[in-house]
Amino acid sequence: MTSHVALIRGINVGGKNPVPMARLRDVLAARGAPARTYIQSGNVLLDTPALDEAGVADLMVAVLADEFDVDTIVVAVSAGTMRAAVDDAPEGFGTEPGTYHSDVAFLRPGVDAVEALGEFSMREGVDAGWAGEGVVYFRRLSAQRTKSRMSRVMSRPVYQDMTIRNWATTTRLVAMLDEG
Repeated sequence: MTSHVALIRGINVGGKNPVPMARLRDVLAARGAPARTYIQSGNVLLDTPALDEAGVADLMVAVLADEFDVDTIVVAVSAGTMRAAVDDAPEGFGTEPGTYHSDVAFLRPGVDAVEALGEFSMREGVDAGWAGEGVVYFRRLSAQRTKSRMSRVMSRPVYQDMTIRNWATTTRLVAMLDEG
């Protein structure tokens, strides 16, 4: 049974930090953590019921450093937290992909979502955000996405405690959890 989702930031992007997913799955299985992956951008569903979020993040950081020489941010969330991120999303969030780009910032345990939301710069008429349980929901108007201020969060200290996934990836990961 899948117990956690590890969200790895900044791998397999433009040739930087290459991590072949098949090899990652093999390494994790050899370390007693059978895993499935979704696309090449660092979405790992793990069967590690004995570990909490911090333990999963530590495992992933160690595997990435030891086996792939990659040092990056990993945010691990429980399967329940991942499902809640979708189930508890603001009403209508992600339902208009032709109008809005919708993303979820997953926060490391202990990071206050309301405080994290305050670090996102909002441009009136373009951006909107909401704090959730362990997540920040962020939406920007697609027609004006170049005017969005979302990317400014990357210059803030809180960015070291989060990773961001688009709504389609987030909902697909939940579907994969439900598929077993």
